[in-house]
Amino acid sequence: MKKVNFSAGPSILPQQTIEETSKAILDFNGSTLSLMEVSHRGKDFQAVMDETIELFKELLNIPQGYSVVFLGGGASLQFCMVPFNLLEKKAAYLNTGTWANKAQKEAKLFGEVVEVATSKPDNYTYIPKDYTIPADADYFHITTNNTIFGTEIHTDLDSPVPLVADMSSDIFARVIDVSKYALIYGGAQKNLAPAGVTFVIVKDELLGKVSRQIPTMLDYRTHIENGSMFNTPPVVPIYAAMQTLRWLKANGGVAAMEKKNKEKAALLYNEIDRNPMFVGTANKEDRSLMNVCFVMTDEYKEKEADFLAFTKEKNLDGLKGHRSVGGFRASIYNAMPVEGVQALVDAMKEFEKKNAKRQYI
Repeated sequence: MKKVNFSAGPSILPQQTIEETSKAILDFNGSTLSLMEVSHRGKDFQAVMDETIELFKELLNIPQGYSVVFLGGGASLQFCMVPFNLLEKKAAYLNTGTWANKAQKEAKLFGEVVEVATSKPDNYTYIPKDYTIPADADYFHITTNNTIFGTEIHTDLDSPVPLVADMSSDIFARVIDVSKYALIYGGAQKNLAPAGVTFVIVKDELLGKVSRQIPTMLDYRTHIENGSMFNTPPVVPIYAAMQTLRWLKANGGVAAMEKKNKEKAALLYNEIDRNPMFVGTANKEDRSLMNVCFVMTDEYKEKEADFLAFTKEKNLDGLKGHRSVGGFRASIYNAMPVEGVQALVDAMKEFEKKNAKRQYI
């Protein structure tokens, strides 16, 4: 029996993505060559690149005037690439978690950084709401979903300056208005493909404004002008991303995913709130649809290791919480079926029956 994969990343992928990519690794397009060894400049792989970009544009309804490029280095490289290309004098950052904090730290190497708000003193348990974005900032950076602490920005913010978003872990999970963003980036290993490729959606007119000289490989314009093939692209993850996007389109697109994600999250959060042995760690209004973080209540703290062992017996994998939070984390990305979430809920109920100190209604 295959395990239910609740890992935060690398994470669950659609079965179609796994199967079709596996076939291509053995024989790409009937060529008798592996996808891992074909030329990235050959017409067969060029078709993969073209389709993947078009699917991005179609599924996210990306307006004219934006480019989609695929890079290496993960979201972590974007922490410096964004300010390298965009920060002339000042940038504003919303600090909502570990990755937002790291992005902010990198930006300080390139100019003044204003932290408009942070939830760090409260261990990032909520998304700050009341803050002012400096009107003279070159851009405002947010991290839309925080995998470690289980919080998420659920709406497209209005910003008086260009809005930059790290959407590594919730891209394609909800409908977004791309026109409200100047640049969106993310690593693939949460909701799109195996690690190795990074996507960037950037408004073309935003580029070429800084006075500093940008190294060729770190200039977004280099990759736009060369169709993401200035250097050899990560062929296998891009092919896998194409398969995921095909799956997404066949299953109703982003709007259908958002509906399903809300249903899955509600199913699990309702059990956390009902079950006397567990409690959520994030403020309810800011709870993530992708990463559900929870701990044992004080009364049952000593049962944490027992519950993890119990879930493993049930073939539920990857539920241990990040060391920054402890407890448990269930990552329920697009590819997670509702049956997987239900299996976890059932396990929580069964564990309660076996271990609760008194009967609850």
